[in-house]
Amino acid sequence: MSRIDWPAGWERTPARERTKARKFQASLGSTTKSLAGEMDRMGVDEYRASTASGGRYVKQNGLPKRNANPDDPGFVLRWRKDGEQFAVACDAYTRLKDNIRAVYLWVNETRLRGQRPVRTGDTEFAAARLPSGEDAVAADPPPHEVLDVDSDAPEAVVEGAYRAKVQRVHPDKPNGSREAFERVQRAKEAMLDE
Repeated sequence: MSRIDWPAGWERTPARERTKARKFQASLGSTTKSLAGEMDRMGVDEYRASTASGGRYVKQNGLPKRNANPDDPGFVLRWRKDGEQFAVACDAYTRLKDNIRAVYLWVNETRLRGQRPVRTGDTEFAAARLPSGEDAVAADPPPHEVLDVDSDAPEAVVEGAYRAKVQRVHPDKPNGSREAFERVQRAKEAMLDE
């Protein structure tokens, strides 16, 4: 099980106080796709999601895959834009998909509010801005999660997973990036050094 990268100083909702959300009808897959689309529309420099899902249940950007079902349903989204760092989080609901939906709706509504011709004293995302000392985009996930292998995977499995991942994330590939490529390299090195 992974640990959620919950922002320091932010209170968590006690498990007994979480409620079932009956108003959200969207699936986990469609919500994560919509949330990734919002990040693209906002033109963020980078973003990272955090859940208690791990390994094969998360994508490179930390968003959970459609079959993720962690014991802790909390969700955190961190991003960086124009040198500023932001985060939003939700754990008010008993299901991960509902917490992600709440975050998606907040981000979407806040972005849309910024398109109105109304002027305020700060940006529309001021409520999500983190103090300058806080790292908005979290460090790499654990190496075994980056490579989608068990934490105690043998060297041959690590090497095979590395080769497969590098083929997909290499900067020369259509959906590849230098950042993802370097993350996979660091994960392999960390697992082989252990």
